[in-house]
Amino acid sequence: MNTAAPRAVMCLRLHPADGAPLGAEAYAGVLALLDGLTPAVQALPPDGALADVRGALRYFGCDAGRLAAVVRVRSLALYGVDCTVGVAGNPMLARAAAREARPGGTLVIPDEPAAVVGFLAGKPVTALDGIGPKAARTLCSYGLDSVGRVAAAPPAALRRILGARLGREVQERALGIDRTPVRPGAAARAIAAERAFDRDELDPVRHRRALLSLTQELGAKLRTQEGGRGQVCRALSLTVRCADRTTLTRTRTLSEPTAHSDALTATAYALYEGLGLQRARVRALSLRAEDLIPAERAARQLSFDPQDEKARRLEAVTDRVRARFGPHVIARGTLAA
Repeated sequence: MNTAAPRAVMCLRLHPADGAPLGAEAYAGVLALLDGLTPAVQALPPDGALADVRGALRYFGCDAGRLAAVVRVRSLALYGVDCTVGVAGNPMLARAAAREARPGGTLVIPDEPAAVVGFLAGKPVTALDGIGPKAARTLCSYGLDSVGRVAAAPPAALRRILGARLGREVQERALGIDRTPVRPGAAARAIAAERAFDRDELDPVRHRRALLSLTQELGAKLRTQEGGRGQVCRALSLTVRCADRTTLTRTRTLSEPTAHSDALTATAYALYEGLGLQRARVRALSLRAEDLIPAERAARQLSFDPQDEKARRLEAVTDRVRARFGPHVIARGTLAA
């Protein structure tokens, strides 16, 4: 008989109670607080964390909602930082719960198949990790436009539509299955950048301009990591901080690992559009390149588009010029003003 306790993963999104940006000292303090409850804590800079609290629930003899309340009270009392918390049986569901939870609240998804399926069923297929624009369009063309429909589709049909590996992974995620562990000390596998506006910004054009600036910065950082050998990211996360202190976060797994700025820009724009912001007063935007691996280990789909190849060659030249004369010596025309 298997007596192992079911997994319980907590995802926290941190936001200072006074509405100020989250400082590095406060962020480190909350991580240390979590580390006092469980050794399985994974930082998700700039303002998140994952913690496998299965052992903590058993040790303290409480449920996930009560433990989340304890974390929130201690974080607020010690560091002035409030937490929006999602709790579920795996990291993917915990992140989704944290996105759905009201600011400063806790949403617990019971570790039961019916509860998981009910939580995911009505969401658009783009809400699943690993579903990029191309795969989403393909699925929608077959009428598989919701997570529930993907979960109910015959496995053979998904493998035929998306390929064997992706079809299997997508259906597993639609059923709420995520086999990835919480990785302690995994913060180094990501880099982030942020743009804060001088005033609360309503203009979507300025939002997109800030996103373009962020993807240019992240792309350049990735390509010069690892002593110049470069790294690529397999996922991109967008965080929007609004004037009313709410924080919106969306993450998308890329169709292939990349450090190409144009690919990062397209994904960042898609994440932004997916939020459906309507005259939102935005205080800051941040992008995080996640799940980094050395560029030499990444397989790249060959392109026969001459414009794409030209853009990559130009990018390489620009990186060399910036390395020699400074990061601001060359800028896109839309960013130079």
